[in-house]
Amino acid sequence: MSVWQEKKIYVAQCLEVDVASQGETEEEALSNLQEALELHFEDPVATVLPEIKKVQAEVGAA
Repeated sequence: MSVWQEKKIYVAQCLEVDVASQGETEEEALSNLQEALELHFEDPVATVLPEIKKVQAEVGAA
């Protein structure tokens, strides 16, 4: 993990997964980074449900 100051903000970055966040203090930047990492590793939620359709098919031997 790396933390540095850019002008009036602190930036915290997790180098292993390339996730970063910022805050007005070093502690806030680290807290925001923790939240960003939790969101990064959270299981995705499906936004589109699969559509199931009934179809009619004939099976025959050739």
